[in-house]
Amino acid sequence: MEQNKKKKFNQEFKDSAVRLVEGGKSAAQVARELGLPAWQVQTWVRNSRKQSSATVNGVNLLEENKRLKKDLARLQEEAEILKKAAKFFAQLQE
Repeated sequence: MEQNKKKKFNQEFKDSAVRLVEGGKSAAQVARELGLPAWQVQTWVRNSRKQSSATVNGVNLLEENKRLKKDLARLQEEAEILKKAAKFFAQLQE
């Protein structure tokens, strides 16, 4: 009985396959040349395009968005603390 083992390809191999497709070859043709199913090469191309579209001027927008949301949450918490402190000291003044 033959077992289907999932092959793992390094990022360099995937990138080279994507470059071949971006160079003008079809995903099916590249897949045939590399002995892979066409869907796998198409997935690599799709993932590469998603990743490159999420980067502008060398900045990964997804990471930047995550960082900004974290900063926003921290600043909102600080603002709440300051409001409570101001309320506390205003009560002491009375």
